[in-house]
Amino acid sequence: MSRLFGTDGVRGLANVDLTPELAMAVSASAARVLAEHDRSHRPVAVVGRDPRASGEMLQAAVAAGLASAGADVMQVDVVPTPGVAFLVDNLSADLGVMISASHNPMPDNGIKLFAAHGHKLPDDVEDEIEAGIDGAPQRPTGAGVGRIYTIPDALDRYIAHLLEAMPQRLDGLRVVVDCANGAAWAAAPRAYREAGAEVIAIHALPDGENINDQCGSTHVESLREAVLAEGADMGIAHDGDADRCLAVDAQGNLVDGDQIMAVLALAMKDRGELVDDTLVATVMSNLGLHLAMREAGVTIRTTAVGDRYVLEELRSGGYSLGGEQSGHVLLPSYAPTGDGLLTAMGVMARVAATGRPLAELAGVMRRLPQVLVNVKVADKAAVAKASSVNDAVAEVEAELGETGRVLLRPSGTEQLVRVMVEATSEAAAEAAANRLAGVVSSVS
Repeated sequence: MSRLFGTDGVRGLANVDLTPELAMAVSASAARVLAEHDRSHRPVAVVGRDPRASGEMLQAAVAAGLASAGADVMQVDVVPTPGVAFLVDNLSADLGVMISASHNPMPDNGIKLFAAHGHKLPDDVEDEIEAGIDGAPQRPTGAGVGRIYTIPDALDRYIAHLLEAMPQRLDGLRVVVDCANGAAWAAAPRAYREAGAEVIAIHALPDGENINDQCGSTHVESLREAVLAEGADMGIAHDGDADRCLAVDAQGNLVDGDQIMAVLALAMKDRGELVDDTLVATVMSNLGLHLAMREAGVTIRTTAVGDRYVLEELRSGGYSLGGEQSGHVLLPSYAPTGDGLLTAMGVMARVAATGRPLAELAGVMRRLPQVLVNVKVADKAAVAKASSVNDAVAEVEAELGETGRVLLRPSGTEQLVRVMVEATSEAAAEAAANRLAGVVSSVS
C-alpha cells in the first residue's frame, strides 16, 4: 500500500481521492497526535485555503475533524500557504492546515500540515498521523469538543510581516503580478503596493474554478504580454498557493528560480546576510548557477530534489538562503517555509536598491542548455550498479569538463531513470543525453 503523504502533504482529485471523510480523518488524527506529543494544553490549529471550489467543502471537513478531536480551530479563509505557516507561529498555534493543490489544476486539492512555529511535519510524525486515521479513538464531549473561530485580521498580520522583512522600499517600480487566480489574489497586489510599487494585477479575480487556468507560474505567456504592454520594470508570477514565484524582466524574458537565487544571494552577500557565503540548491539547479556563484565567491551546498531537503540542509548548517529551480525559495530568517511573496519582494528590493534592471541582475547567471531524457527500465537498482552506465557517465563528464554536467536520477514513483545533461550548446547536451539514454536502456 502506498504512503498517504507525498512530498508535500496529501493530494488528489477532490471528492474522489481527497474526500471530506478523508480530510476529517486526517485532521482529527493530526490533532490527536500533536496532543499526545504535548499534553500541557488543548491544541490550537490554524486552517486556511486557496480559492478553488472544493476548498470550501474540505475546509469545513478539516475544521470538523480538528474540533472533534478536541482542538480549537482558527479559520483564516483564503490566504497563501506561507501565510498559514507564518500565522501558526504568530498566533502561537500548535498546528496549521493549508488546503491547496498548489499549481495543480482546479479539480485537484490537497492538505498541507504544519507543526508549531510553521514548520513542515517530519516523516515520522506524518506516518504516525496516517497510522491513526483508521482507529476508533474515544472522542471528547461537552466542553472538551473544540471550538471554531474566524481570525478577521489574518491577512493584515501576514502583510505586516512581509513589510517588516523588506530590506528596501519599492518606490518607483512598475510591476505586473500574475496571481494565478489563486491564494495570492488579494495578498500580493496589496503587499507590493504598500511596499511602494505601482502594481498592475492580472488573473486576480478567482471564481473557484479558474485557479491556475492558463496563468500563474506554469503559464507565463500572458504575464509576458502584460509586462510589454504596460511598459513595466518586471513581472511576478505566483502559483496557486503562492509559495513560489518566477519573474519576467522588462523585455519579457523568463527569470527562473536559479536566477532568482543568484540575485538574492548576491544581494544578501552585499548586506552581510548570506551566512558563510553559502547558498543551498538541489541537484537539478542549472550548472550556470554553480559557475556564477563560484565567480562571486559563494559556495553552493547541493541536496536531493525537494524543498524539505533544502530546508534540512539550511537548518543543519544555519544557512540563510536556499531553493529550487521551480521558484520555491527559502529564507529561514524570515519564514519557516517557501514564500513566493517574500521572494518577489526581495528581488524587487534588489532592483530598487541598485537601480539596475532585472535583466542585468539576472544576467550574472547564464543558463546552460539542459536536456532531460526519461528512460523506462525494468530495474532502477540494476542501472545504478551497471559498470557500463558508470563508465559511460565518466566518459561524457570527461568530455564536457567544467562547462558541462551529467545527472542520472531514478524516479521515486516509476521504473524510470532520468538522464539529465548540461552543456555549452543544446546540440552537445542533446547528443550526450541520448547517448547515455541508450546505454541505460541496454542494461535492462
